[in-house]
Amino acid sequence: MANGRNRREPVFETPAADRDDADFRLSPEDRAGAPMTRKRVARDDDGAEKPPRRRASRSSKKKKTKRRGGGRSLLGKLIYAGVVLGLWALIAVGGVVAYYAAQLPPIDQLTVPKRPPNIAIMASDGSLLANRGETGGRTVSIKELPPYLPNAFVAIEDRRFYDHFGIDPIGIARALVRNVTSRGRGSIQGGSTLTQQLAKNLFLTQERTASRKIQEAILALWLERNYTKNEILELYLNRVYFGSGAYGVEAAAQRYYGKSARNVSLSEAAVLAGLVQAPSRLAPNRNPKAAQDRAELVVAAMNELGFITPGMTKTALGAPAQPVRPRGAGSANYAADYVMDVLDDFVGTIESDIVVSTTIEPAMQGAAERVLVEELDTKGQKFNVGQGAFVAMQPDGALKALVGGRNYETSQFNRATAAHRQPGSSFKPFVYLTAIERGLTPDTIRDDSPVNYKGWTPENYDRGYRGPMALRDALALSLNTIAVKLNLEVGPKAVVQTAQRLGITSPLQAVPALALGTSEVTPLELVSAYAAFANGGDGVIPYVINQVKTTDGKVLYQRPAGGGLGRVIDPSAVSMMNEMMHNTFVIGTAQKAQIPGWTLAGKTGTTQDYKDAWFVGFSGSLVAGVWLGNDDGTLTKRVTGGNLPTEVWHNFMKLALKDKQPVPLPGLEGIGPRDIPVAGAPGQAVANAQRESGWIAPTQRGSREKNFFEKLFGL
Repeated sequence: MANGRNRREPVFETPAADRDDADFRLSPEDRAGAPMTRKRVARDDDGAEKPPRRRASRSSKKKKTKRRGGGRSLLGKLIYAGVVLGLWALIAVGGVVAYYAAQLPPIDQLTVPKRPPNIAIMASDGSLLANRGETGGRTVSIKELPPYLPNAFVAIEDRRFYDHFGIDPIGIARALVRNVTSRGRGSIQGGSTLTQQLAKNLFLTQERTASRKIQEAILALWLERNYTKNEILELYLNRVYFGSGAYGVEAAAQRYYGKSARNVSLSEAAVLAGLVQAPSRLAPNRNPKAAQDRAELVVAAMNELGFITPGMTKTALGAPAQPVRPRGAGSANYAADYVMDVLDDFVGTIESDIVVSTTIEPAMQGAAERVLVEELDTKGQKFNVGQGAFVAMQPDGALKALVGGRNYETSQFNRATAAHRQPGSSFKPFVYLTAIERGLTPDTIRDDSPVNYKGWTPENYDRGYRGPMALRDALALSLNTIAVKLNLEVGPKAVVQTAQRLGITSPLQAVPALALGTSEVTPLELVSAYAAFANGGDGVIPYVINQVKTTDGKVLYQRPAGGGLGRVIDPSAVSMMNEMMHNTFVIGTAQKAQIPGWTLAGKTGTTQDYKDAWFVGFSGSLVAGVWLGNDDGTLTKRVTGGNLPTEVWHNFMKLALKDKQPVPLPGLEGIGPRDIPVAGAPGQAVANAQRESGWIAPTQRGSREKNFFEKLFGL
């Protein structure tokens, strides 16, 4: 091999292409798209060829494949379809939610609307007279309330309130189950949470639509995100409607139980909580049985949830709540309405709850209402008189009682402040005061004789004449002729100025008939004008508000000292006028109104044809006035200032002055109740003039003259 002799070259198999017998035609396998037919030989680890495996027939393989593939396809399709439907449903719900959410204000700008402010009107002793405003009661915090009150609402309205996020799926499911299983028996159960109810009350209308429910849910989520549970519950308690115009639990407690929500009992709290489901149907003053049945469900729910003990449960169920019945005619509302009329003069725009302290005294207010209503109830039909008004005030103008009508629920028109009626003879003191200020005195003599002024011939009540008479007696006996003569003597314009100076603000006609009270005034302004006689000559502006403050104590208004019109009558004129008006109680038309131990003064008034009847009188500490008549101007059956109005005034003053120390009238400090001289006593000149005219003193009159005076005293 070294020399190459035995060398062998490698030999390779000649390719078919180089061979002479090569066949260049395409076999079926070589054609495009034809399957490969060349088999791959399987070999073992040593390289030996393995025997071919036995394959299943093509038909059986296709059957197996179809069975396995067909099963997976059905399940997959179902899963796939479910996923797709779920996604589309989610997209649809999201679209609907987004659509209705777009109808709401931007969430980042959303705020809880302010609750309309409440005006709590308080009496002089701090008790509540009335609430005014759109809600009917002030806002209260949960901290002020007994724990069982808010818990009662949670127990009956939303027992999972502290567990859910504003929407309660469990509660909704439970409600659906109950509604299905009940099959129409009983009331339909709702799934709304307290948060959803609050959202509806704060932001939405009361319509029952799917769109409103969607928006309600969105807003509930917003509330839960921005407020604590207790804040939400507090908002709810102060906004929910309880019927009868009461919004909020404080208003409801006052409306149905006459007390603050801070003081309600457990049984009362249960009624209030049950009431919100259907305020008109479950109001305890309208449907006490339905209200109590619902309250028992509330108590049972509270016991089940552990909010109250078994002992408390037994007590509540054993002592059902009793709603208060409206007392009397509701006259305090007339006073409250007047407060609202004048409140704007002292405070600007009211943006939060306020407390208004007034001068109204509950005992006097109640007494004024009682005596007026009793008089109308017992004698109204007989005398054909259906309405009345009453005003009482201190001599400085502080209102103590104000009754604007027979029954506030029947008529809210305030006759004490808004009814303009002819005052009749109760206007005469302004005529006499004008005459006194021009030099006349109570002893001045004027002739009671016929009057003819350009064809106008006014007459006295009995159409008779008494001749020369002192002014003190002419006023006490309410003689028309002398009053008209004095009016013409001093001039009607001067009388108008006098009345206006004392506080009459209604338009007055400067005519001869003014002396007989033909120009209309209100009871309030007439009583206010008389106050100048009771206080010694200072004009007053009637007032009812002492202080206004917010519920957190910020003072918005404080009445300053004084504040009247200043001196409007000279002290000497006050003395003479009080002497003459006191004589009305001694010999005149108000004799039956005397009160033992008290020196009183005043004047009756009756208009033509007995349309209006008045009496305004005063002591040194209190001024009061009464008007009786009919709203439509219908004539009464001879109601005069000396009968029904005087009786009402007397009955009130007996109660108002009871156990009080008598206060003398200004200018009459040394004079007792019956110490004013009677007719004919002032002096010899008067006596001579009366004798010459044929006038007879009261002590010397016979039965005919006595009957005349008895008739005259009915003026």
